[in-house]
Amino acid sequence: MGEDTLFRTLDLIEPGDLVRYHGSLTNAHGLYLAQPCPCEVCSLRLRITATDARYVLLDPWGEVASQQCVRRQSITHSTTCN
Repeated sequence: MGEDTLFRTLDLIEPGDLVRYHGSLTNAHGLYLAQPCPCEVCSLRLRITATDARYVLLDPWGEVASQQCVRRQSITHSTTCN
């Protein structure tokens, strides 16, 4: 099993992955590039609870403002490129 296959099996979100946001902000639903959230609160949260990673979602086309501190449960890998 290759490393890429292993990540997909574990459903891990890696920096730069194309994801679909489906969280509580319905007007922001759509496709984004995921990056680890660099804010101090999320960094502290991750140090306390290693399973509580949060993300910054960047619009690949630069048309929508980015979303910060997004929970992992609010995003899934996009099937657009599979």
